[in-house]
Amino acid sequence: MIIKRTLLPAIEDSLKDKITLLMGPRQVGKTFLSKTIQSKFEYLNFDDISHRKIISNKMWDRDSGLVVFDEIHKMRYWKRWLKGVYDVEGIPPHLLVTGSARMDIYRKGGDSLAGRHHLFRLHPLSVKEINHKSPDETVRKLMMYGGFPEPFIKESVKSANMWRKSHLDVILREDLFDLEKVRDVKSIEILIDLLADRVGGPISYKSLAEDLMVSPHTVKHWLQILENLYVIFIVRPYSRNIAKAIVKEPKVYFFDTGRVTNGDAARLENLVACHLLKRSHFLADTLGERAELVYIKDKERREIDFATVLNNKLEYLVEVKLSDTNMQPALNYYHQKLSPLKSFQIVLNTDKILEPSKNIKIFPLGNFLAQLET
Repeated sequence: MIIKRTLLPAIEDSLKDKITLLMGPRQVGKTFLSKTIQSKFEYLNFDDISHRKIISNKMWDRDSGLVVFDEIHKMRYWKRWLKGVYDVEGIPPHLLVTGSARMDIYRKGGDSLAGRHHLFRLHPLSVKEINHKSPDETVRKLMMYGGFPEPFIKESVKSANMWRKSHLDVILREDLFDLEKVRDVKSIEILIDLLADRVGGPISYKSLAEDLMVSPHTVKHWLQILENLYVIFIVRPYSRNIAKAIVKEPKVYFFDTGRVTNGDAARLENLVACHLLKRSHFLADTLGERAELVYIKDKERREIDFATVLNNKLEYLVEVKLSDTNMQPALNYYHQKLSPLKSFQIVLNTDKILEPSKNIKIFPLGNFLAQLET
């Protein structure tokens, strides 16, 4: 199996003159990717006591081509510390900082790294990165095991289930406490289970709050925490009025597609959401584009699964189907209303490319994902 991380060239280029921050979910492959960049490197994990001493005393090998600081955002005033290292010593050695939480918002940050760093977000494996001869076969495998490297490569449902339980335990018992010191871990675990059964539909803060017997404000706060820890991501409805978009009900998806429990259609939609978000982050992190993923729904309940926004303009519409190759009325409606833009109805169980009208394509889903810039 050939897996080529599409972020690698941009990271290698960034390391030449900047501190490079690499964020992403726990066990998504950040450390493995870091260790493939150069043959001579030093890896230091802030969670390791002996490594912590080396970091505190700045005792790493200056002759190493690359120094990888993992989870250093857990150190108090870590940005100020890094800024001092960069300003005094410069580069080389190249400095790569990895972490399993959103380092751009981490509350222990201290000073800014403005002008001294590039930030990249590593996502689970995509169809393009896996580079298999059959994209649809890859899609089905990603639906079953998720896109995190370990369960995907092992191809065992039992191993994937065990990995998933351990993965969440570490996030809730260690990362969650480091980030927020939240003590009601059981309720957050229940929230995750509730969300896993509601993928694909707009969520109600009020309904979740009633299920959990907490306030809607608490639910919103917990969702933000889970987003900061790369457990979930939120897709909001498109609106030319930004204030209205924030008020409307969002949809929630998981970085780990294998965690979705409400059927194959929802798993497939989650997988597509992961790919489209990954593309948006790739365009933002490597090209500086303003890219966003949204969905569309109006008062008449006409809904499109996803729309991409590039530099504040709608780019294209995407409707996801398991096997339905009949043109969806909502897609046709919005395509006419919002033109000019491209529209796709992507279908897993088809091998045909249909063009019912100009710029609207019914497209094999695996091929569509394999061509995305991620």
